[in-house]
Amino acid sequence: MPTAHAPESIIKVKGLRTQFGDEVIHDNLDLEVRRGEVLGVVGGSGTGKSVLLREIVGLQPVISGKIDVLGTDVTSCGAEAQQILRKNWGVMFQEGALFSSLTVAQNIQVPIRELTEFPQWAQDEIARVKLAMVGLPIDAGPKFPSQLSGGMKKRVGLARALALDPELLFLDEPTAGLDPIAATQFDDLIKSLKSSLNLTVFMVTHDLDSLVAICDRIAVLVDKHIVIGTLDELMENDNPWIQEYFRGPRGRAALGNNGRAAPGNKERN
Repeated sequence: MPTAHAPESIIKVKGLRTQFGDEVIHDNLDLEVRRGEVLGVVGGSGTGKSVLLREIVGLQPVISGKIDVLGTDVTSCGAEAQQILRKNWGVMFQEGALFSSLTVAQNIQVPIRELTEFPQWAQDEIARVKLAMVGLPIDAGPKFPSQLSGGMKKRVGLARALALDPELLFLDEPTAGLDPIAATQFDDLIKSLKSSLNLTVFMVTHDLDSLVAICDRIAVLVDKHIVIGTLDELMENDNPWIQEYFRGPRGRAALGNNGRAAPGNKERN
């Protein structure tokens, strides 16, 4: 049984191997995500950050290993179990991944239509509530994605991910392409939603400021495995890539001269 010293793990990855042709991306990779935490996932180009996310949510086949989410093995479960899981997690893809031919409200309603039998009036009400939840005006609902700014598209993608009130929230590069102010606002939004909705957040990112601002632990994909810990623990890790990432020029800018973020004096990468 989980204790105060051993929080419940609601994602468990054991012995994962990911391979494309002759190229091995992950080799015997292990990872556990604790209930209620924000886990940031970082790594160099080609280390398979987004691939790992897609494997966990069942969008990428697994060659070998086991992935357990909320007590269900996603690598072997049937369609019915997968549908139940999809009701308990939400995914925000890079750039929002909105359907250009659908309005904002219709985009938010996609998982509701796919996974429930709610009547249209209820779907419309949920879309309005989720728009407000992510800080968008109700009049954004009838608009199309082409009429939105990049930051607004990301918020719509987040609203869609939250449409079914999930336990788990997966975010793929949520602040990529945002200006410093919008990125900081998005970090604050995620932190607020995590607290108010009791979410567990799995966040793929390259943004050091996001790692500092909202992550409880950080998982670093390096040498086909994961090194995981708090920011302070990783700062002491002697792996060359980890040292360069956190102690290089960009890392020092985000973390401050003493290895921690300087309050009130952060700039985005």
